[in-house]
Amino acid sequence: MDNNATTPIHPEVKKELIEKMDLYGNPSSMHEFGRTARKEVERARELISGFIGAESDEVVFTGGGSESNNTVLKYVSCGDPACTMCPASRREIITSSIEHPSVLNTAEVISKGAIAVRYIGVDKYGKLNIEELKERISEKTALVSIMMANNEIGTIQNIKKISQIAHRYGCLVHTDAVQALGKIPVNVQELDIDFMSFSGHKIYGPKGIGALYIKKGSPFCVFIHGGHQEAGRRAGTLNTLGIIGFGKAVELAGREMDEDARRIYRLRKKLETGILERIPDALVNGHPDDCLPGTLNISFMGAEGESILLYLDLEGIAVSTGSACATGSLDPSHVLIATGLGAETAHGSIRFSIGRDNSDQDVEYVLDKLPPIIERIRKMSTVYVAGGKK
Repeated sequence: MDNNATTPIHPEVKKELIEKMDLYGNPSSMHEFGRTARKEVERARELISGFIGAESDEVVFTGGGSESNNTVLKYVSCGDPACTMCPASRREIITSSIEHPSVLNTAEVISKGAIAVRYIGVDKYGKLNIEELKERISEKTALVSIMMANNEIGTIQNIKKISQIAHRYGCLVHTDAVQALGKIPVNVQELDIDFMSFSGHKIYGPKGIGALYIKKGSPFCVFIHGGHQEAGRRAGTLNTLGIIGFGKAVELAGREMDEDARRIYRLRKKLETGILERIPDALVNGHPDDCLPGTLNISFMGAEGESILLYLDLEGIAVSTGSACATGSLDPSHVLIATGLGAETAHGSIRFSIGRDNSDQDVEYVLDKLPPIIERIRKMSTVYVAGGKK
């Protein structure tokens, strides 16, 4: 029940990887071994670009979603005096208060230099405050970076509308679509987007591989230097097997996404309904309609999230208290705080994220094990009483 953190490799992806395991040639080499590897890389690139409505040369392979996000944000502040791509007159980035740490932490680093970062708030469902965006954007803004779907609460943003607003001011637009790809339709042409980030392991592909969509003609600064790979846009020997696996996962998503989304959403609603019926003082976080099909974030009053997680783990149930990239932090979720939840309520939150391998039996098992766990934790609480009040 933690498929937003990562997903198991699809059986057909695993089969593809095993079949191609001996494909050891460097895709940059000119001999036959290299050309064979290059052919597989380009096939995967075509599969991915076709799935998102892009041209194949608009997709650059990276090490993952975090690298893709860093690459785009640091374009504004590359610092190379010889670079002709950096926006000299635009020294401002706009993002939201609920982005993934790979965006927020990068923005914080950038803000220590000559770049100003503006953070747009969200409503109680995690929807971007569009009016605030309209008020704060200007001709000084170089980039607007807003995630397509939130990794903690599942809320989906209106990226098309955000792009329209940003482009009126000549701003470039980036969206972190790591959680969206393979779960909901993603088309770069319809969204009119300039940059988009993806990751292979979120869609039943291998870890350590990602991609970045760069709209043809968009200014772009190289993040990793040292080689000619990816048309000079990302140095480093290509992760051939990772790319092959990513491409296969996307190909399968094209066949299975709609059916999987319907089934996963049904399981999510079954889990949500069962929890609310069996456990008092539980609050569902995120948008009720504009949300990822499998993401369910719930706050349990009077119960601490990490305790719930550990008790569930003892029962063989894997969940999360938020982003896997923030594991180890004692702070409440920045996403839930941004939606207006108090720190205590945010601390009592659990994210269930259902995937293609989950079943009705899994949901029923959770509904059997979770209520007594919450009751046990609440009995140990010195502040909880029925009704969720101190």
